[in-house]
Amino acid sequence: MIKGHQSMIFENRPRIRSAATVVGPFEGQGPLANDFDIIHGDLMLGQDSWEKAERVLLEEAAKIAIENAGLTKEQINVHIGGDLMDQIISSSFAARTLAIPYLGVFGACSTSMESLALAAMMVDSRNAKFALASACSHNATAEKQFRYPTEYGSQKPPTAQFTVTGAGASVVSLDGEGMVVTSATMGRVVDMGLTDPFNMGAAMAPAAVDTIQAHFRDLEIGPGYYDLIVTGDLAKVGYDLALDLFDKHRIPIGQTEYSDCGLMIYDFDKQSVQAGASGCGCSAVVTYGHLLNKMREGKWKRILVVATGALLSPISYQQGESIPCIAHAVSIENGGRA
Repeated sequence: MIKGHQSMIFENRPRIRSAATVVGPFEGQGPLANDFDIIHGDLMLGQDSWEKAERVLLEEAAKIAIENAGLTKEQINVHIGGDLMDQIISSSFAARTLAIPYLGVFGACSTSMESLALAAMMVDSRNAKFALASACSHNATAEKQFRYPTEYGSQKPPTAQFTVTGAGASVVSLDGEGMVVTSATMGRVVDMGLTDPFNMGAAMAPAAVDTIQAHFRDLEIGPGYYDLIVTGDLAKVGYDLALDLFDKHRIPIGQTEYSDCGLMIYDFDKQSVQAGASGCGCSAVVTYGHLLNKMREGKWKRILVVATGALLSPISYQQGESIPCIAHAVSIENGGRA
């Protein structure tokens, strides 16, 4: 199962049996709107706080994913999920409602692939028959916790990113139809000394490239093995920096299509999102919605999703700490029916 130093091969070919995505109104105005299961017209989702609204996003995505798998929540052995909130309260409080055995994880915006990798690992080793993987974020909750309350209307620099309001969930099993999770590479924490919370893309890009390089080294493959390599949410600044780093490390990324979830979810001509998207929900809804749909249509056979995360907190930022970052990679292939 272990391959190289940081990677693992899933020999029993666990599958993404089903997936679901729930987003807010702004995401529903973007180019990927047709790939989402539910688009809410109200950021509050009928709740009396942003945090409760974020919880509802995840509860709905989880329930739809379970229903799409033809299962009940009582059949799910484990729910692995996380978010950006202190003590991952959105995921933990949603887990209280779902009443499924729960493992809370935190990888900041890399949580979507961290949870999927762990779910695949548990299913592949037959320590779970059905595993639920999830991640969520909400623009207003993240702004309030990490930057400034949205009510302040504070101006942001062009390097800033716009947190996605959305939740993505998937059910992983060994049987049924669905894309195959073939391998995963766990990232190392990389800190280049950046301290600006309004420039997350630049902080995360080195971690993304480090994990991608490790993936190629461990599996003894090159970029051309994949039809698409997509990073989590580097957005414009981080994406351009990643291209420079690929060139510096002589990684021939031109062998494949390379994109970024933070550049895909919004329409830059019509939506004001500074450098692009971010948040746990960014790579979650793009992967479980758009990317899987395009794989079903036959556009791509093999993809590598590299979700990136900035592991700072409001306290660490206020104390002048730099921003440690991480990226986790999961390879997904179209494998037909088990």
